[in-house]
Amino acid sequence: MYLSRKVVRVDCLRVIIEIEIVSNNKTLIMSIESVLEQQRRYHEERERLMDTMTKEMLRKKATHREQINSEHMVKLLLDRYGETSSRLKETYDDKDGSRKKEIEALSGPNEFTEFYIRLKNIRQYYPKNPSEEIAVPMSMEYEQFMRQLQETEDGEPLALASFTDEEGYGRFLDLHQCYEVYLNVKGLDKLDYITYLQRFDRLYEMSKDRKNAEYRQYLFDHLFPYLLDFLKRCKPLINIEKDLIHIRQDFEAKWEQGIFPGWPKETGGALAKGGAPLDLNGFSSWEELASVGLDRLKSALLALGMKCGGTLEERAKRLFATKDKSFEDLDPSLFMKDINKTKRGNKEAIRHKEIAGMEAQIYRLVDLLSEQRSATLENVRRKQARAGEDNEDDEDVGGGDISDDDSDPEDDGLIYNPKNLPLGWDGKPIPYWLYKLHGLNMYFNCEICGNHTYRGPKAFQRHFAEWRHAHGMRCLGIPNTAHFANIISIEDALSLWNKLKNNKDDERWKPEMEEEFEDSMGNVVNKRTYDDLRKQGLL
Repeated sequence: MYLSRKVVRVDCLRVIIEIEIVSNNKTLIMSIESVLEQQRRYHEERERLMDTMTKEMLRKKATHREQINSEHMVKLLLDRYGETSSRLKETYDDKDGSRKKEIEALSGPNEFTEFYIRLKNIRQYYPKNPSEEIAVPMSMEYEQFMRQLQETEDGEPLALASFTDEEGYGRFLDLHQCYEVYLNVKGLDKLDYITYLQRFDRLYEMSKDRKNAEYRQYLFDHLFPYLLDFLKRCKPLINIEKDLIHIRQDFEAKWEQGIFPGWPKETGGALAKGGAPLDLNGFSSWEELASVGLDRLKSALLALGMKCGGTLEERAKRLFATKDKSFEDLDPSLFMKDINKTKRGNKEAIRHKEIAGMEAQIYRLVDLLSEQRSATLENVRRKQARAGEDNEDDEDVGGGDISDDDSDPEDDGLIYNPKNLPLGWDGKPIPYWLYKLHGLNMYFNCEICGNHTYRGPKAFQRHFAEWRHAHGMRCLGIPNTAHFANIISIEDALSLWNKLKNNKDDERWKPEMEEEFEDSMGNVVNKRTYDDLRKQGLL
């Protein structure tokens, strides 16, 4: 048998670990690589994958590009881990009984015979295939795999995700196409791009009369697909599919209660006509039904939304015609005019619910992309400010030629920034005194946030109330309350949480010790003493 495991790079260096067994005889393969060997290999691969993911997550990333690439790599390894676990579970389920047969063969009276048969097959295979390469141990493959993570063969950094120039490799949103579609939707306010970036998620402010078919297409075909795709590219480790399932479930509850933002619950309708329904099972003919009287027949017809006029005989026949029939089987002429619009109203309600459900999912995506959205606003303002300065410079020059000797290095996009200071709104480094004032030279790592680095004490203090820290606390099973302020270590957070739970247990009221009773002599005793005295008959 020749067993090889290869690391293949396809589709923009997406790394897939493939296991290949090379042989000309399928029966020989089955006899050489047993089910137990497959299970051992799957267990080893799971451990190697876990070790590789751990090392990759602990590796320090110097740039934003490295951080994005690292998350994509961990995502690929995590998917492979799930796939390997599924295959391992299938072998343990043993639906074809091969594992049971193999164990019986190895543990039976002829175990040595079985061993020598398999050894003979191996010895016969390699002389027939002398050109086969020696299998590389899985440990060496994963070491080579980690080295390939650093850079490509030509020395360029890896690019596991594709971003446009405007997106800055996951730093900024590129909503220009969505903005153009938004401008073409009838009935919506015309906004400039910066205002659109500030308000594109305020869908609850629009009246539902404006949410027409074009608006639905804008949400379903442009805004939601882009936000979802961008989130998967810049934050691949977020299980957004599972998150959106919870969002849809929460939306269903709010929609039924009529409390979803921007969509108040409608009152009334075609069937809200008043009246009381009447059970027709107790009547065998319309003559018996006529005995209930005109008023009662009218009330029952109103409850069904049917015409309630006419003589006693007409009302009784009209109501009796609905016995053991559904609304679809009845003649539409029997209903009031508003009922004929029920089907159209139902379709409209379904369309409104679909749009509202999509809005709920967009709210969640925008919340997860709040950091990129803020950075996009700053980037667009900075670009517009620089464009305005360039226009003013062109007006001052008056269109004249500028010699190479008089050119400014900043005109070529090269900014002198030896101390790596943050850029201001004008695209230039902020003053050094401001840099020191805000403490931007200090970096804070939070283990609960996945070792995310925060620059400056202000950003560090603010992050305790943001989604990343709250998500990390939720993963630990700890509420993000004021007790855990300024705690960045997972061990410290867990120990404090256990201490708080123990304190709550100590402060909890214990009825067997603290509940008081009074005996016949007027003495106050606890519950345990009272029960002992009562059992002994001393009360």
